[in-house]
Amino acid sequence: MMTLMAREETRTVETRTAMSPTERGTAAALSTPETPPAAGRTRAWATRLVVVGIVLSALNLRPAITSLGALLEEVRDGLGMSGSVAGLLTSVPPLCFAVFGVTAPRLARRFGPAAVVCAGMAAITAGLLIRPYLGSTAGFLAASALALMGIAVSNVLMPVIVKRWFPDRVGSMTGLYSMALALGTSLAAAVTVPLTHAMGGSWRSGLAVWAAVAGAAVLPWLPLVRDRGTAPAQPQGPEQERAAAERHAPLRITRSRTAWALAVFFGLQATAAYITMGWMAQIFRDAGVPAGTAGVLLAVTMVMGVPLAFVIPRVATRLPHQGPIALVLGVCGLAGYAGLYFAPAAGAWAWALLLGISNCAFPLALTMVGMRARSGQGVVQLSAFAQSTGYLISIPGPLLVGVLYQHSGGWGLPIALMAGLMVPQMVVGFLAGRDRTVEDEAVR
Repeated sequence: MMTLMAREETRTVETRTAMSPTERGTAAALSTPETPPAAGRTRAWATRLVVVGIVLSALNLRPAITSLGALLEEVRDGLGMSGSVAGLLTSVPPLCFAVFGVTAPRLARRFGPAAVVCAGMAAITAGLLIRPYLGSTAGFLAASALALMGIAVSNVLMPVIVKRWFPDRVGSMTGLYSMALALGTSLAAAVTVPLTHAMGGSWRSGLAVWAAVAGAAVLPWLPLVRDRGTAPAQPQGPEQERAAAERHAPLRITRSRTAWALAVFFGLQATAAYITMGWMAQIFRDAGVPAGTAGVLLAVTMVMGVPLAFVIPRVATRLPHQGPIALVLGVCGLAGYAGLYFAPAAGAWAWALLLGISNCAFPLALTMVGMRARSGQGVVQLSAFAQSTGYLISIPGPLLVGVLYQHSGGWGLPIALMAGLMVPQMVVGFLAGRDRTVEDEAVR
């Protein structure tokens, strides 16, 4: 027995000697006393709450936009908007996302990501509740900006929360979040018109009802508002502490070509998405499709993102290069725009499906944000840079479509513009998908 124990001790010493410093630090961390059962239960409860919060928040990140798109004609008539002003209205979302999204990292450092998202959901609730009843275009724009401010900070912080709470499940959790986002987008597009008719035909009631859904998303974050950490606390050795210090050092993100490629890709896909959400129903209505059917077609486009938004991130995380996915999505977009140009009513369902596939560039972009940075701090900076810069890039698109539509008297030029923008989107998407990280490029 003593001989066996001596041999076992010898093997243990040899194993420890063969370990690298990082491996010894990890082993030491794993050999620490286990987390008390009460703390473990609290952590599991908090994790489940975060999952609920992510899903409910994602459901509310687009109804403010797609519900308006379904009733845009009624809102224009009710507030006396011209086509150019309506185009400005469809450009407000990316403008707010760019302006307010860049503040999200600073707010998260001061108050914690959960508290900022909670406040964002409250801002969405207030904005959606009051904007239909302010009685003027300026008031409508101001209240919309309040709701969009809440969406902006939540947009940036969702990938951060996923990376923090689920570092080993970035693909699946990003897929869940993207799927919920697509579901909320499509539901708002599909049911806003029927809800409006059921509530007496007032577009004001049809828009305000979405405030109730946003209010529900505030609740899961309330118990988490005191959580200000950037990562789950874990025991660390000297090697881990030095690595953590390096991870939290600010990056010069603008030095990274991958960050720029991802920002431009994000901007161009956002341009296509907001043009689609703001104008596609109107394109079908002008082609002779009834208003209710046009809303359903927009919903079909958005609902395509529900299954694909879950599948694409999982596939993307298993590939060393995500560029081919960006190319396939771009080809679907070009085919959908060609159909809208040549036969908008005859093949309406096919074009809605193709454009729905193309719009899944958004979950791909979110997934690449998590994959193109190694550290939590890198994800925060890359998410803020890519989304804020991308939304700035996307601002002119919806406005330009409205101006071209008003002055040309048809949809030929706007659709040609949409198709033309799809080509550079495919190029930068391919570049952003290369297997590299912004930390390496920023250091170089």
